[in-house]
Amino acid sequence: MTMLAVEEALYRLLTDVRALPSETVTLEQANGRTLFAPLRARRTQPPFNASAMDGYAVRAGDLESDGAPLQVIGESAAGHPFEGGEMAANQAIRIFTGAPMPDGADTVLMQENAELIGDSAIRPTQSEDKGRHVRLAGNDFADGDLVLNAGEPLDFGALSLAAAASYPELNVYRQPRVAILATGDELKRPGETLEPGQIIASNSFGIAALVEDMGGVPLDLGIVPDDPAALSAAIEKARAENVEVIVTLGGASVGDHDLVQAAMIDAGMELDFWKIAMRPGKPLMVGRLGESHVLGLPGNPVSSMVCGHLFLRPLLARLQGRNHQTVLQEAKLAEALPANGGRQHYMRATAWRENGGWKVKPAHSQDSSLVSVMAASNALIVRPPHADPAAAGGSVLIDLWRRSSAG
Repeated sequence: MTMLAVEEALYRLLTDVRALPSETVTLEQANGRTLFAPLRARRTQPPFNASAMDGYAVRAGDLESDGAPLQVIGESAAGHPFEGGEMAANQAIRIFTGAPMPDGADTVLMQENAELIGDSAIRPTQSEDKGRHVRLAGNDFADGDLVLNAGEPLDFGALSLAAAASYPELNVYRQPRVAILATGDELKRPGETLEPGQIIASNSFGIAALVEDMGGVPLDLGIVPDDPAALSAAIEKARAENVEVIVTLGGASVGDHDLVQAAMIDAGMELDFWKIAMRPGKPLMVGRLGESHVLGLPGNPVSSMVCGHLFLRPLLARLQGRNHQTVLQEAKLAEALPANGGRQHYMRATAWRENGGWKVKPAHSQDSSLVSVMAASNALIVRPPHADPAAAGGSVLIDLWRRSSAG
C-alpha cells in the first residue's frame, strides 16, 4: 500500500464522520462538553442600571455647582434597592457596587470624591460626566440575544455566560466513548515486575488523557498478548460496549508479530489505509468496524502520542460537532537542522517566546521510544517532505501540541 500524505490521511479519516446525538446535562456536569444548539439569553444582564463603584448616586448636573452640598436621603445595596421613590435635585443616595441605581440618579460619585458633612449630607469634591460609573441595563446582553453558538466548547467562560443567561441545564453532544486496547507480549502495567525482554506499557495512559481532554470517555481494555484468540475476544468486548472509537496500540503493521490488523479484518473491519508518509508514526491503521471508527496507533510511545494528537483529536472533535484544526506558528530556529527525507517529520522541540515571537530548539534525540524527551517537549517542529537544510535563525513552522506548557 502506498504511503498517504498526512493531509490526505486526515481527510479520509474524517470524511464520513457523523456527529453524535445530543443529551441534556446540568450546568455542573457540562464542563468540557460541546454545546449542541445555539443558546439565547433568557434574561437581560444586568437587569437594571447598576453602580460600578461604592459611592453616591447623584445627578451629574448637581455636581457642576462648586462644592454645593447634597442631602443624603437613603441607601441602595446589592439585593436591597432604594425604595423611597424618585430622587430629587440636590439629593444623593449612598450606593454600593452592583446595587440598582435609584430613579432620578444618572451618575455615581466615588466615595473618595465626597466629603461628609454631618450624618446626612456630602460635599462633592469634583464633577463627573453623566453616566459615570454606571452599568446600563442590558450592557452585557439582552433577553433573546444569541450568547453561545452551537459547537461551542464549554469551558469556564462559556459556562459562566450560560449561567448568567439563566440556564440550569444545557443541551450538549453526547460524549464519544473510546475503547483503548494495548497489545504485545512484552507489555506490563506500571508497578508490575518485568521479566527479561518486557517493558512498561505507557501509551494507554497518555491516550486516555488525550481522550478526556477532548471531551471523550476512555475505556481501558487492558493489555492483550500477541495471540489471535485473545485479540479476537478483546475486539468483541469493545464491540459489546458500543463505543464510537476503538484505539489499538501497537501491532497494526504486517510483521510476523503484528497481529492486530489481521484480527480486526477477521472481525469484520473495513480497512481504509495503514501507512502514512510521516515520522514518527508511519504504521497508522484506519478503518471501520460496524459503527465504530478504528484507529490503530503505533506501539512506540512518541509515535502513538503524535498520531493521537494529529488524528484522534480531530476525530473526537468531529464526533462532537466541532472542528479541531492544528494551528502552526512561525518560529526561529535556535539550532540548524539537516535536510529532511521523504516523510513529513514532527520533531520534538522546546519553544519559548522571545522578542515578540517564537523561538524553538529541537530535542537532542528524535528517537520515537524516548518518553522523557516527549514529556520535556512542548512543541513539534513540522518539517515537510524533502525540506532543505535550515540554518540557525531560519524560520520553521511549529505545532504547540502541549499548549499549557508552551509559555
